[in-house]
Amino acid sequence: MDATPLNNLVLTIVFAAIALYTLYFVVRAGVRDGILQASKLTDKAASPRTPND
Repeated sequence: MDATPLNNLVLTIVFAAIALYTLYFVVRAGVRDGILQASKLTDKAASPRTPND
């Protein structure tokens, strides 16, 4: 009995899992950086408030 098809399937699943795991952290870092940039821009663009507001 030859296990080559099973090996191919397992390797495909393992490599796909590694790629998706890496992609998850890349997207997560991009979203974090985008939120930080937006926060900095809104802090700069915020209108000055008086203490009585």
